[in-house]
Amino acid sequence: MAESESTTSSAPFSFDDSPIARELADLTSRRKALEGVRVELTGPARVITVSNQKGGVGKTTSTVNVAAALASLGARVLVIDLDPQGNASTALGVPHTADIPSIYDVLIDEFPLTDIVQTSPESDLLLCAPSTIHLAGAEIELVSQVAREHRLRTALEEYLASAENPPHFVLIDCPPSLGLLTINAFTAADELMIPIQCEYYALEGLSQLLGSVRMIQKHLNPRLHLSTILLTMYDGRTRLAQQVADEVRTHFPAEVLRTVIPRSVRVSEAPSFGQTVIAYDGGSAGAVAYREAAVEIARRGEGSREQLTEPTTEEAPTEDTSSEEGES
Repeated sequence: MAESESTTSSAPFSFDDSPIARELADLTSRRKALEGVRVELTGPARVITVSNQKGGVGKTTSTVNVAAALASLGARVLVIDLDPQGNASTALGVPHTADIPSIYDVLIDEFPLTDIVQTSPESDLLLCAPSTIHLAGAEIELVSQVAREHRLRTALEEYLASAENPPHFVLIDCPPSLGLLTINAFTAADELMIPIQCEYYALEGLSQLLGSVRMIQKHLNPRLHLSTILLTMYDGRTRLAQQVADEVRTHFPAEVLRTVIPRSVRVSEAPSFGQTVIAYDGGSAGAVAYREAAVEIARRGEGSREQLTEPTTEEAPTEDTSSEEGES
């Protein structure tokens, strides 16, 4: 019996060696790395359209959380909610009932953008041009409008020129389609960010989207370029997610962020409280990943490619932090 007890005690289980403990330690180190991060906020506003015609890829979630993360870095950020569902407005805690002046009034009735912009209760640096249900009919109404593809661009240029403290970033959240609303977003922007879900159909429809971007570049906005691809809903426990990530990086090595956004309970819960995950649980795995993504985006700069190959201390891990499931 004594020999048996000795054998058992010679290799005790150590919690420090468990996968959960390693994930928590890694998350803690990433949080600390983010505390010392500083980014330069200079130059004109960067206008970034966030689009993917495929639904359910985390487009709106990424828009609002990247915006909130940029604001946490000290940037002034304007989110333009161009999706009739108004989910970005909800996540930012901004009223967007039918009687609220909205982006619809800007596109159809030529309201000044400054008349509809609201400040998110989350941060004084976080602004939102809300969407309302009226925007659902804007696609049809825009058909007969003069300069129908340029209406958002004109309004945004006037806003940026007249604003006392213009934003450093403008993020435009598009509907999951390639209609006139999305075309307006493409025409108004300099950069395109595409969230891609780490699932089997990740690249499906992407060629059509990029074909539309080339048409916009040729006929409406030669400044537009694909600057950022963000991998979302990443589950490091599955081989499929790793294969999808590798495939996307193979096709777009310069555009894909090193940071990946894991599947996260906190990210899913935050909108129900009218918050981004940055405000809801800023220390969670999802929030840390979005903050890291924001740092990458801010450091890249307009048209800059030199920094894409530079290592950073805030690189996201290639594992899903499944221990977060227990937090819920």
